[in-house]
Amino acid sequence: MIKKLWSYIGNYKSLIILSPLCVMLDVVCELSMPFLMGKIVDNGIPALNLQYIIQIGILMIGLALVAMLFSSLNHRLAAVVSQGYAANLRQALFDRVQSFSFSNIDTFSTASLVTRLTNDVLQLQNTLLMSMRMLMRAPLMLICALVFAIAINAKLAIILFIAIPVLVAGISLIVGQAERFYKAVQAKIDAVNGTVEENLIGIRVVKAFVRGPHEKTKFKKSSDEFSDTAIRAGNLVITIMPMMLLVLNAATIAVIWFGGRMVGNQQLGTGELAGFISYVMLILQSVLMVSTVLMMLARARASAERIIEVLDMIPSIADKEPALAADAAADVEEPTVQHGAIEFRNVNFKYAATGKGENVLSDINVTIQPGKFVALVGGTGSGKSTMVSLIPRLYDVSDGQVLVDGVDVRDYKLATLRSAIGVVLQQNVLFSGTIRENLMWGNAAASQQEIEEAAQNAQAHDFIMSFPNGYDTDLGQGGVNVSGGQKQRLCIARALLKKPHILIMDDSTSAVDSATEAKIRTSFRENLKDTTILTIAQRISSVQEADKIIVLDDGRIVGIGTHAELLANNPAYQAICASQMEGVVVNG
Repeated sequence: MIKKLWSYIGNYKSLIILSPLCVMLDVVCELSMPFLMGKIVDNGIPALNLQYIIQIGILMIGLALVAMLFSSLNHRLAAVVSQGYAANLRQALFDRVQSFSFSNIDTFSTASLVTRLTNDVLQLQNTLLMSMRMLMRAPLMLICALVFAIAINAKLAIILFIAIPVLVAGISLIVGQAERFYKAVQAKIDAVNGTVEENLIGIRVVKAFVRGPHEKTKFKKSSDEFSDTAIRAGNLVITIMPMMLLVLNAATIAVIWFGGRMVGNQQLGTGELAGFISYVMLILQSVLMVSTVLMMLARARASAERIIEVLDMIPSIADKEPALAADAAADVEEPTVQHGAIEFRNVNFKYAATGKGENVLSDINVTIQPGKFVALVGGTGSGKSTMVSLIPRLYDVSDGQVLVDGVDVRDYKLATLRSAIGVVLQQNVLFSGTIRENLMWGNAAASQQEIEEAAQNAQAHDFIMSFPNGYDTDLGQGGVNVSGGQKQRLCIARALLKKPHILIMDDSTSAVDSATEAKIRTSFRENLKDTTILTIAQRISSVQEADKIIVLDDGRIVGIGTHAELLANNPAYQAICASQMEGVVVNG
């Protein structure tokens, strides 16, 4: 685990190496103070030697300034290294998430991924920060203080050799239990974030159904569970302090008792006793530092395991590896999409990552010629969206093949395949920024003319120009200031700007009125003659003009043909048409 996460230190390794040097100089200077103070008390003051006192005093001031300088430098190094490390780790996590397929993302909740990228990384950042400040300093201070204490009086130092093991044993016992509690704390943070995320995404539904009080209760439950778990974990930390104080006070009393008797017997100077007590405090303080860092390490370990889960997750969909090294070295031309022909060959698909469970799609066999307009219809859950998701490899087939231009989609590079496919998903997603910036997701180098042409084909240009800032209108987060139909048209325009060989529209005109939808279809016929278009639609009026209609039921194809052919001889299609005609009559 440490080796895996250490690699993300990157270019900051040299600063970590420099840090112990700063700590060493700081500790040596600081630990010299009690020793020098004892010299003043035992030698300078009794002899009233002012010159000696001034010389030692100036030396102490100089050492204090040097200690301050190196302490500040070490704190600076710790801040730079910990921040840089956290940035590297966050970037690595985000990059890994970007490589995930839908099935990988389904393994983690969105809230959990957010927690791992923020809170868990922050735990590691803080632990590294405190480790550089304290974990290096504390053992060095402990050893040096012991050396100074032994140098003052070896017999009196026996007290320390009794107190320190007691502290170490108690701390080890507590830290051993801490990791289990901190894992539970991080899981509860996931739950709180999940509740907040779900509420904010569905805030309109919450308000429409007046479910605010219910959501408050649900959040309070998640928050209280997190608080209770955090308190149980915190109780472990709380137990360290009383134990430390008990041992500290007992050791101090023992030093004063036995040391006082030595002073009375003239076996120990008063200044030496004062210096020895100072070293006792420094030694026990260093043990406290170690215990604090160890508790942080216990929490960091829990967070590290969660982070490594993400980093170790192998993307289930990736570019195909060359079968032989010779193939990799050879100058073999990568396949590209040229025409947009699509074939499903004996395709089966199931969502279960284990390979168990029922098929969502079964025995799918269909060929789609390039440049054709093909529609998919069927009831809810019949597998329409799943079927089109297999073409750009948002998921991979469980059995069989999906071919584009006669090449298995798994043999294309993902970037090559997806660059040739425009996708408008059921859920219309826009991002913070202007309309222009959102449309240029389709083509970052698009000219204004190309942007306007795509918007016109999607019947979006007119409403865009109705805004005061036109294409420079800020959409806000998720496009909150445009309607559902406008969102759909912007998403269509974004896909068209790619100039794709294949255009997939998953019920992407459901919020558009029939007249505007008809204009979009007319625009497609006139301007996208060479583009293979697959559309999923609920309205029969949207698919009547399709070159081919594929009817799905329970994950199987139960009919293929034109509107007239299916209406004449396909019961499933007839039922869909009849249900919509009944709706028209009733509404009339």
